[in-house]
Amino acid sequence: MTKRALIVRGGWDGHQPMEATELFLPFLRENGYDCQVHDSPEVYADADTMGEVDLIVQCMTMSTIEADQLTGLRTAVAGGAGLAGWHGGIADSYRNSDGYLQLIGGQFAHHPPVAPEERTGEQSDYYIPYRVDVLEKDHPITRGIESFDLVTEQYWVLHDDLIDVLATTTLPRRDFDDWERPHVNPAVWTRRWGKGRVFVSTPGHRVEVLEHPSVRTIIERGMLWASR
Repeated sequence: MTKRALIVRGGWDGHQPMEATELFLPFLRENGYDCQVHDSPEVYADADTMGEVDLIVQCMTMSTIEADQLTGLRTAVAGGAGLAGWHGGIADSYRNSDGYLQLIGGQFAHHPPVAPEERTGEQSDYYIPYRVDVLEKDHPITRGIESFDLVTEQYWVLHDDLIDVLATTTLPRRDFDDWERPHVNPAVWTRRWGKGRVFVSTPGHRVEVLEHPSVRTIIERGMLWASR
């Protein structure tokens, strides 16, 4: 039986929303999904569409969401639709919407830069080496995946206690940092919301990160796990 996936993409171009989502469309189709792509959260206000969707994949960094759109999204997830995404496309969307932040359970706050003398004013100023520590070895999303290393943006995430953390990353405290000690942040998490499921991976800044075998596998499994 064909399932329905809604892909909502847009926002800041630096996260390559079109290229990033195109990377996963073949996987979804191979797994039996009819994929409908939209470039705005306006579709969330369409009750007919949202009532039929099994999976929502969002890649919408920053941007804004209207009250009726947020209501439609929350209603769909609470009713059993899955919501999945990566990096700023889900964890840094609609910053002024407390209702959206409550739904997701975590919000990007910062990504540490390289040392001051190494900065050039490019995106790469925030590409630092770090480790993703897989905690849940038996979860269907992370089963068989060992902890792995990346060189990309490392997300500092403000979050609540209603997320189930599958993997973490430890932000260091360097001589030029203002915070007082290293601290652990969620890197991959899930969340139950009503009858629905939410999946978030903070690694995924650009296509080259999404193509990392462990990142890609986690996201592919996460989408299937979240789906109705």
